[in-house]
Amino acid sequence: MDMSVSRPHASRGPLSRITTPLWRKPSLGLFLLLLGPLMWFGIVYLGSLFTLLWQGFYTFDDFTMSVTPDLTFANILALFNPANYDIILRTLIMAIAVTIASAILAFPMAWYMARYTRGKWKAFFYIAVMLPMWASYIVKAYAWTLLLARDGVAQWFLGHLGLEPVLLSVLTLPAVGGNTLSTSGLGRFLVFVYIWLPFMILPVQAALERLPPSLLQASADLGAKPRQTFRFVVLPLAIPGIAAGSIFTFSLTLGDFIVPQLVGPPGYFIGNMVYAQQGAIGNMPMAAAFTLVPIVLISLYLAFVKRLGAFDAL
Repeated sequence: MDMSVSRPHASRGPLSRITTPLWRKPSLGLFLLLLGPLMWFGIVYLGSLFTLLWQGFYTFDDFTMSVTPDLTFANILALFNPANYDIILRTLIMAIAVTIASAILAFPMAWYMARYTRGKWKAFFYIAVMLPMWASYIVKAYAWTLLLARDGVAQWFLGHLGLEPVLLSVLTLPAVGGNTLSTSGLGRFLVFVYIWLPFMILPVQAALERLPPSLLQASADLGAKPRQTFRFVVLPLAIPGIAAGSIFTFSLTLGDFIVPQLVGPPGYFIGNMVYAQQGAIGNMPMAAAFTLVPIVLISLYLAFVKRLGAFDAL
């Protein structure tokens, strides 16, 4: 006599019929999970970007102030005019200078945070570095115009240190100076470094955090001097963090249009030129052509810093 009891079949509901194929094919579940973000990134983000760049080949009628879809390379070729080329070169030089200065200033702070702070002190330094990022960008830019103005805090402080003659001599230098710090290239450079410095400190600190102390001890045991340890041990391992931070400082300076408008001498940057062409003139094709410039420059820069391991430190 068969005493076995047949196992009842569990009823398969609608949810079970949906989840079973996903369980058997994990790649399908992953695809459905990423479908929404990929559609947003591919259609809304990249689609609108390519549409904007495509308008760089449209024709702008100077007489009627209208844009027609007649394709032309005139806008791209106009980027190589002396005036436009000067704008691109001025922006590129400032972006490189801000990146180098940020790396030099960020390294000592990042080294101290990574090697000598623990617990509450590390949290304090993290908050201190990120605190300027919590304030409004425009408020900080306007505040710096007051700090750098004639008879402002910066000039008062340098005067008490006896360095006002040095400041006046620096302000007479071409391409650096101006009537005051707030209308000089040096002042614009200082504001850029202040605003983007936290974006350099944090990646460098993260890279130095992964530096094993045993390497420093081994270097000292082998008779290396401190400068040799820094050059051959610390710096090579910190370069990915510096390269990662430089992505932010370089690209953010390259596309900024508020600081050049508030601080520094007259002269367009790429961001100002895009704003002027689109907002004041209505020349969207030329604005789109200028938008292509930072995209190309940043793409070349990313290809360069990728070789330095920047993406591994992000």
